Amino acid sequence: MIAIINYGLGNIQAFANIYKRLNIRVTIVTNPDELLAADKIILPGVGAFDWAMTLLNNSGMRRTLDEFVIERKRPILGVCVGMQMMAKKSEEGVLDGLGWIDAEVKKFDQMITGRKIYLPHMGWNEVTPRCSNGLFRNIGSGARFYFLHSYYIQPNQEDRVLAVTDYNGPFASAVCSENVFGVQFHPEKSHQWGIEILKTFAEL
Repeated sequence: MIAIINYGLGNIQAFANIYKRLNIRVTIVTNPDELLAADKIILPGVGAFDWAMTLLNNSGMRRTLDEFVIERKRPILGVCVGMQMMAKKSEEGVLDGLGWIDAEVKKFDQMITGRKIYLPHMGWNEVTPRCSNGLFRNIGSGARFYFLHSYYIQPNQEDRVLAVTDYNGPFASAVCSENVFGVQFHPEKSHQWGIEILKTFAEL
């Protein structure tokens, strides 16, 4: 069963609706006991890093989440800010992240190529997988996903990058560290490609 964490942020019902249409067992959880009954977890997120970390820390589920991910080694998928929270820290805030991925969250450099880019990075963009297995095993070239963000994750190890996207230069749009997966885009808003990502995660 897949558990979607409800700590006050994210498009929770959109994820649940997709899994229900796929006939995959799903539940929305708000307490530690419900978390431990799950096989896999989705950690959604929108908005600012510190606000998201504060809500999660105050939810009563933080310690159980660490047990689920670090000790039990069960799969978890972070989405948008939910992925950024998995890093050690973010330039957007001062609070520590979850630290499940050896990475930092950076703000886009608006003038890195000598031309100004607009923030947030919003709308559809192509995602290029670095490998043909795992989360992207059913995603071919030309797949496009919906983005809405001004910050991106930068792993300290290149082999943690699952997929890249170009926005004034390439950035990691999907990452993985053992059982921890993260995507910067919103699969719940990305039509058939997003549905395929969520279906594949359920099958991992």
